[in-house]
Amino acid sequence: QAGCTTHQPPAAEFQRLQGTWEGVVVGQESGGKITITITGNSFHFHRDSNFWFATAITLPTGTDPRQLHATIKDCAPGHESSVGKVVRTFFKIEDGTLSLATIGDDDKDTPKSFEDGSNRCELRKVQPHKKNAELPKSK
Repeated sequence: QAGCTTHQPPAAEFQRLQGTWEGVVVGQESGGKITITITGNSFHFHRDSNFWFATAITLPTGTDPRQLHATIKDCAPGHESSVGKVVRTFFKIEDGTLSLATIGDDDKDTPKSFEDGSNRCELRKVQPHKKNAELPKSK
């Protein structure tokens, strides 16, 4: 029996997340652009040389809204106390936009809706730059 499923399998969701995304933290646009690069289960958040994090992500099943858990593996100098911590976020991809919103540290702190999350980011996927794509070939 073919049935509808509420969520795509994690492998499909991981595939949709892959790539480089650029955008802003909502309400902090003056803080500059952020870039997130996701390759496999590696998730790299970069705002500037003083604020970046390298993490490993998991997508727990059965969550609504969907969640992404990022375990911090490396970070910018001055943020070393963050290594080993897990950042939990809601995530969704709609109309080519990846939206992330941080949520509490445990289930009792978890907001019930995406809009209740904090530190919301809105990002769009960027295409990889092709080297010398516009240069004519010389003979």
